[in-house]
Amino acid sequence: MNILANKVAIVTGASTGIGYAAAKLFAREGAAVVVAARRQKELDELVELIKTEGGQALALAGDVGEEAFAKALVDKAVSHFGGLDIAFNNAAILGAMGPVPQMSQTDWDQVIATNLTSAFLGAKYQLPAMAARKGGSLIFTSTFVGYTAGMPGMAAYAASKAGLIGLTQVLASEHGPQNIRVNALLPGGTDTPAGREFANTPEALAFVRNLHALKRMATPDEIAQSALYLASDASSFTTGSAMLVDGGVSINRV
Repeated sequence: MNILANKVAIVTGASTGIGYAAAKLFAREGAAVVVAARRQKELDELVELIKTEGGQALALAGDVGEEAFAKALVDKAVSHFGGLDIAFNNAAILGAMGPVPQMSQTDWDQVIATNLTSAFLGAKYQLPAMAARKGGSLIFTSTFVGYTAGMPGMAAYAASKAGLIGLTQVLASEHGPQNIRVNALLPGGTDTPAGREFANTPEALAFVRNLHALKRMATPDEIAQSALYLASDASSFTTGSAMLVDGGVSINRV
């Protein structure tokens, strides 16, 4: 359909899972994509795959929690592709799990830095670049955890992801007059390396599947389709939303 033709996008956390699927999908729909993650090898392979399919992509490896890297991603989008229209700030970690009294500040700080501070840093440089193009779509990957459900042992993760919803709402209010839409995507359980880290036994996997009304986990491609909606003009009147794409986990009580 080519619904992102002539658009330029940044996708973080693109070496695997939802980010990987979204980067491929955005490129297939016509966007020039700057992909980011820590692992250069996996990013290079993704870029080659996108180019093989006829798309445009560049890779930059680094730590999304560092301000210099956030700036470098935007600089690369602008210098190589002429600007920035879409940013899918998707990079995240699950982090250390356990009761708060047993959690170290180091573990807490690592999750907040990777999941929340990185979003602030990304937006700091992405928003002016979008304003220069007279509009854009900024997307954060949040979660239902800490929004519609409390999951024991996940305090740092829940706090970081809930913080993204507050950030989404403020940025949407601040930058709506610039025709910049800001939304949070809230997936349910998804079959990614991080998802398998949590559901790491047959019993845990069955438990996670049963939490959902659909009685299964999502594929990364399914979540990427929702990210595509938020990235595209199909969502032209959608901003400030916490969009649940959770297979009914938020309403299922059986």
